[in-house]
Amino acid sequence: MASPGPSGVTPKSQSTHGLKQIDLDQIWGDLKDGMEQVYLNKNTDMSKSRYMELYTHVYNYCTSVHHYGSRSSSKSKKGPPLGGAQFVGHELYKRLKEFLKCYLIILLKDGIDLMDEDVLRFYTKQWEEYQFSSKVLNGICSYLNRHWVKRECDEGRKGIYEIYQLALVSWRDFLFRPLHKQVTSAVLKLIEKERNGETINTRLVSGVMNCYVELGLNEDDPSAKGQNLSVYKEAFENTFLSDTERFYTTESTDFIRENPVTEYMKKAELRLKEEKKRVQLYLHETTLEIVARTCEKVLIQKHLEIFHSEFQNLLNDDKNEDLGRMFQLVSRIFDGLGELRTRLESHIHNQGLSAIEKCGESASNDPKVYVNTILDVHRKYNALVMTAFKNDAGFVAALDKACGKFINNNAVTKAANSSSKSPELLAKYCDLLLKKSSKNPEESELEDTLNQVMVVFKYIEDKDVFQKFYSKMLAKRLVQHMSASDDAEASMISKLKQACGFEYTSKLQRMFQDIGVSKDLNEQFRKHLTNSQEPLDLDFSIQVLSSGSWPFQQSFAFALPQELEHSVQRFTMFYSSQHSGRKLHWLYNMSKGELVTNCFKNRYSLQTSTFQMAVLLQYNTGDSFTVQQLQESTQIKLDVLIQVLQILLKSKLLTSEDDESDLQPSSIVMLYFAYKNKKLRVNINVPMKAEMKIEHEATHKHIEEDRKLLIQAAIVRIMKMRKILKHQQLLAEVLNQLSSRFRPRVPVVKKCVDILIEKEYLERTGKDTYSYLA
Repeated sequence: MASPGPSGVTPKSQSTHGLKQIDLDQIWGDLKDGMEQVYLNKNTDMSKSRYMELYTHVYNYCTSVHHYGSRSSSKSKKGPPLGGAQFVGHELYKRLKEFLKCYLIILLKDGIDLMDEDVLRFYTKQWEEYQFSSKVLNGICSYLNRHWVKRECDEGRKGIYEIYQLALVSWRDFLFRPLHKQVTSAVLKLIEKERNGETINTRLVSGVMNCYVELGLNEDDPSAKGQNLSVYKEAFENTFLSDTERFYTTESTDFIRENPVTEYMKKAELRLKEEKKRVQLYLHETTLEIVARTCEKVLIQKHLEIFHSEFQNLLNDDKNEDLGRMFQLVSRIFDGLGELRTRLESHIHNQGLSAIEKCGESASNDPKVYVNTILDVHRKYNALVMTAFKNDAGFVAALDKACGKFINNNAVTKAANSSSKSPELLAKYCDLLLKKSSKNPEESELEDTLNQVMVVFKYIEDKDVFQKFYSKMLAKRLVQHMSASDDAEASMISKLKQACGFEYTSKLQRMFQDIGVSKDLNEQFRKHLTNSQEPLDLDFSIQVLSSGSWPFQQSFAFALPQELEHSVQRFTMFYSSQHSGRKLHWLYNMSKGELVTNCFKNRYSLQTSTFQMAVLLQYNTGDSFTVQQLQESTQIKLDVLIQVLQILLKSKLLTSEDDESDLQPSSIVMLYFAYKNKKLRVNINVPMKAEMKIEHEATHKHIEEDRKLLIQAAIVRIMKMRKILKHQQLLAEVLNQLSSRFRPRVPVVKKCVDILIEKEYLERTGKDTYSYLA
């Protein structure tokens, strides 16, 4: 059979009819024979010449009438006109329509009693042949389509279609409608068989679906492009979705009753993939989303409570693969992940608290244990969020909230009765990392560890506490030349600057500048001494620190040893000549030196604090002194002196008849001439407990004072911009502005408001309203 043929051919045989009018009966017999060959003798190929004969019949018939027919001038839209081209076009159209109807009615008799796969084989085979034959007929009648049908449609006449569409309408009315219920039923049975694991002939299903889609015509505009899926949806999709819901409701209920939830999730995942593949293979693409929603409702949404309770078990057992599967399934449900996020947050919080509690006192006393415990918990659950939960923003937020809660409030902070314990321990951990030590990691490893520190830092609420402790420890490292690496120090400051801004690290950066300036200053001082030809009799170097940048307290009362006086005076005079108007305050408690012994069997070099040096130098004039005598000669406060002496007694440089823990002003302390040490260079400069305690208390005191100033500054900034504000609004804005540094306590904010009212920055204009005073 010829394929659907040329629609724009102008046949030469038109001229054979000359100018006479052709009656429909003259051509109908041969035209009908040709149509029967097209529809009934499907196995016989139609020659091109025969195809052209049939096309020419239609063409000549229509054109001859068009030239000579008496076209009616009054066209009634209620029925066909009585003469002319329209009348004859209508007659031909009627006969074609009748031919198709008769053909389909006869065809229906062969299929009406068929069921299941038999009806599908019949329906799909007949449809494919009918569709092809109708396209051939459409080609034969293309002139009728282009002229008569087009004109009728343009004039708004209903029920007139191009011949191929007429064939579709005829199939719909005379074959589809009587058969579609049993056809659809057979299709649904095949799909259920496939769901139950049987292999089916999918071509039977796809053939029916193609027919249902093709039958969707736009009745109002038959020539409109784009599919109308009304037939597909009404005849198949609606029933298919109901069947799908029923099938999976039964299966999922039975399966979950008899199997673990983890196995059920695998089954649900498989079923969802199967349904997607089914649509892609033989259903219309628009069904994909709606069948997915139907399956998700039945397979997931109805079992959400079971999923939620199982989620906790999976977390407890670290079943990351199953957690990932649950996330993928539940994420398909609108707002289905909310409960999982809440449960994850609670779980991480509890795991963090438990991990810190298990460490006991070691977590409070050992910053490394404390920080590593936190990092272990974060590392574990961050990996879970990234892999199983695909870094979903809601799960990342749950991890952050949980970490923030357990880091700022746990067994260690409760024992210290302060949330500032976490930032303090983190700063001490940084000090351990950045201070010179035999245990220092390699530079690349150190950089990774500092990045991990910043992870914990992100969750610290009281960032101002961290800043205070960090700056104190950095200051000591710089002054005592104890930094493991200048690059690592700079890297850490850069990370803090990135996290909290320039202001947060400005003092830290100025410390580095002072150290650099001090190196140059020492060089200049040495040159000055050389030029003046008055070299010092000892190696003397200083560090000049700008008072606003360094977190050191004023030195204790102290009488400088005679041996050091000349050096200090010389440098003071030199500095004053270089920088007029500047005053030097000597921090003797931060200073250190080196003594060489000549009184023991071996010659030792002792690295000491200035206070220790002052005490030991007294023994150049005598072998024993009372504590009271040492206090008078050195002017060191008694409680500090006793701690200095305890360190010297412990190191066996001095000895006393009294116990070192029970020294009194009257206790006699003697030089121990039998002192021995395996090392010839001995460091006895260790921190004193009293000094550490005072420093610790002073640090917390300064934190509180700084906070009050920051709160006042924030209040003034806000009021200057707003002019008038309610108390609650002011409170909210202050908390919001300062939350990146610390969490202000409400009573402290109220107190700061009162201070500003006293200072006449603000005034009360109502019960709970403030206004700004310019």
